[in-house]
Amino acid sequence: MICDMPRRNPGRERPQRPKKVHTAGPGDAFRCVGCRMDVPMIAPGTAHRNHCPHCLTSLHVDHRIPGDRRAGCRGRMAALSVTVRHDGEWLIIHSCQACGGLSANRIAGDDNALALLRIAIRPLSDSRLPVSALLAL
Repeated sequence: MICDMPRRNPGRERPQRPKKVHTAGPGDAFRCVGCRMDVPMIAPGTAHRNHCPHCLTSLHVDHRIPGDRRAGCRGRMAALSVTVRHDGEWLIIHSCQACGGLSANRIAGDDNALALLRIAIRPLSDSRLPVSALLAL
């Protein structure tokens, strides 16, 4: 059945509601999918906490821009390696276990230093790397 009632505001579009932006409060936390620790959302040195400071595991939540939370995958991301920017800042390279995607994420001030060093020196433990290559540096 077709209604013959006129629209209330013909030609006028419905106003868009502003999107809610979630800002992390002091009590906000998430549960790590790796070690199951409760992780506070607020992290020193970064605006968008996206990995566990204990085991460095993350979830595939950001699509392209840090903090956008638009990735549809939501897979578990393992800390694969680290890299260093020209200014000396460290980044963790995460690999998604579900889709294979890679991302580079800034480290936070409370990240486990031992866990960071373990993944940083992991290539040195590879038996395929000749010792002579290290001496040439």
